[in-house]
Amino acid sequence: MDTLDQLATLTGIEPGYHDIWGRYRETSRDTKACFLQAMGYPAGTPDDCAESLTRFESRTWRRLVDPVVLVPAEAQPGSVALTVPAELADRALVWTLVEEDGHEQGSRVACQLLPVTEMRHIDSGDRERRVMSLPERLPDGYHRLTVAIEGTELTADATVVVAPRRCWTLDDITPNERLWGVSCQLYALRSENDWGIGNFSALGALSEQIAGAGADIVGLNPLHALFPADPGRYSPYSPSSREFLNILYIDVEAIPDFAESEAAQQRIATADFELRLKQVREGQLVSYEDVAALMFPALWQAFESFRRRHLLPQSDRARAFRAFQDLGGEGLRRFAVFHALQAHFSAQDKALWAWDQWPEAYRRPDSEAVAAFAAEHRDQVEFHEYLQWIADEQLRAAADRGRAAGLRIGLYRDLAVGLSWESASIWSNPGAFVPGVSVGAPPDLLNHLGQSWGLMPLNPLTLREQAYGPIIDALRSNMRHAGAIRIDHVMGLMHLYWVPNGSHAQEGAYVAYPFDDLMRIVALESHRAKCVVIGEDLGTVPDGFRPAMAAAGVLSYRVLQFERVGDRLFKRSQDYPAAALVTAGTHDTPTLAGFWYGADLTWRQRLGLYPSLEMTEQDAADRIGDRRRLIDALIDAGLWREGGAPPGGAGPPDLDEKLVMAVHRFLSSAPSRIMMVQIEDLIGQVEQQNLPGTIDEHPNWRRRMPDDVRSIFADPKVVSLLAAVADARRGRV
Repeated sequence: MDTLDQLATLTGIEPGYHDIWGRYRETSRDTKACFLQAMGYPAGTPDDCAESLTRFESRTWRRLVDPVVLVPAEAQPGSVALTVPAELADRALVWTLVEEDGHEQGSRVACQLLPVTEMRHIDSGDRERRVMSLPERLPDGYHRLTVAIEGTELTADATVVVAPRRCWTLDDITPNERLWGVSCQLYALRSENDWGIGNFSALGALSEQIAGAGADIVGLNPLHALFPADPGRYSPYSPSSREFLNILYIDVEAIPDFAESEAAQQRIATADFELRLKQVREGQLVSYEDVAALMFPALWQAFESFRRRHLLPQSDRARAFRAFQDLGGEGLRRFAVFHALQAHFSAQDKALWAWDQWPEAYRRPDSEAVAAFAAEHRDQVEFHEYLQWIADEQLRAAADRGRAAGLRIGLYRDLAVGLSWESASIWSNPGAFVPGVSVGAPPDLLNHLGQSWGLMPLNPLTLREQAYGPIIDALRSNMRHAGAIRIDHVMGLMHLYWVPNGSHAQEGAYVAYPFDDLMRIVALESHRAKCVVIGEDLGTVPDGFRPAMAAAGVLSYRVLQFERVGDRLFKRSQDYPAAALVTAGTHDTPTLAGFWYGADLTWRQRLGLYPSLEMTEQDAADRIGDRRRLIDALIDAGLWREGGAPPGGAGPPDLDEKLVMAVHRFLSSAPSRIMMVQIEDLIGQVEQQNLPGTIDEHPNWRRRMPDDVRSIFADPKVVSLLAAVADARRGRV
């Protein structure tokens, strides 16, 4: 193994992988060199590789203690590895541990009493790796350890994370029961008073309707903050921040400050505004630019009213806002400064929208220029903090409405796998991410060409340096006001598929992440928020991953269209795992009707997403067979009578109400702890919300429901279907 391969192995670049069809794909040397360069270890020449290898191997020997120590809660006392210069081994070590609640303990111990596990010659001197035990019975949480060698200036800090083995689970809420719910895309919801996009008030109404049908969960698309300066960037999976909310989901008319603003009330009473509002409300697709053009002036007027009526006299409402600012801390402030800067530069020149195109002095959040801008534009910065406060309050109110109506789990939120390069999060903390590469997926059933999603991955090497802070913040924020969280592409906790920028997706490779530590942190945050964790484990799943998820109490994510056995036969429902969420489809797959009629195949053929005519014809033939196989599965389950199956052939038969009911009874009978019904399948929608591998070619993330929430759930066919699901799910595991 040469130095390039050694360095690639040490940094977690995997030598290859088996794709979903079982073929082994080896990682190329060019890809390895690209990834190493992106992680901060140049590998373009043999000399570069040798220098980077030496620097990588010596990095942990140059510091007294690693920045983070993970202690399993059930395996205490834990220990910490210390790196002590051999010439100081006769000194004493002084340590202090401050627990999260402020309780402090510490001691002094002779270095020579600590066992040596390894030695190395570094920088013209010998260093010893010694092990020190931590106190017993530390509580779960994040604690601060400070160590110093007495009589020297050698000192260091570390975060000690004590975490449980398993997440908070359904058994902690309602043992042995099989729950169910309805999933939706929030932007798609209609209500009587919406402004052309679904909002948090519509979510509250949906939650009440679903609870009234006997359900326990409302599933959502990611609610992450996007880009107010460019509303046309609307993919919920390419966010500006995973810690903050999309302000377009605010119900403007539900803001108290909007009702108190005379200017706002006068504005919405004009004929021009009413005409524009009517147009966006009636659209079949969300027009994000038009929605934003209506909302942002009204939101600013609401903020001005809030400032005048509450901030200046320091009312109780103002104090609640200040408390929210304090809770958000530096993260909220940087987020708000970023979006104020982005609006400022975009107004001058659209070409200055991305932060890496701003003047150099503004590209770092800690620069003097940024501090001066924030002081000079305090109102604009505080405006973005105010919008986050309003969004958070309205999301909380929606969650409260659902739980008050009977939802035992409540909302389940979705955590996207990555961030857009132009995001506030990357500007705020660029060292946490890997430039020059994108997160993606190898060729699989969703896209035969593979995918590059244009998302920046976290750097697994600096992630530990930052004590996993970016992951902790993302988890904590998305468990807020939720009873469950779905981690998109959960395999990213173990490894992520990176694609070099400008390369085909097939030229990517997998890079490992500290899976055991990350899974423990997920469990810790899950317990703190009392939040069930669902892992979206579709696509190429590594060996041993699903058993590890199950051991950690993370529910698997099983989709009817992918659950097959033998010769593409649909798996019997009783063979689905209990520790899972089951559903007919997702935002990335065809709806039940779209699957039946082959709408997704038509789109793929039209847009040239097939690598060959042979594959196009094979998928079309497979879909004809899949309709027959689905009927066979229903017959086998006793949910469809022999001879009652719609005919096969090239032309798809109708997907009638009885067949839709049978499919949902089939899924409802699975032992899986959660079953979700897509709202698109409730209404028989053919088109799916997102077509993987496309951006503008397909109307992704824009389709609206044909009717408002109350009308949908008053439809007798919907009522009947939900009643059947509720009845089937009452059985215990």
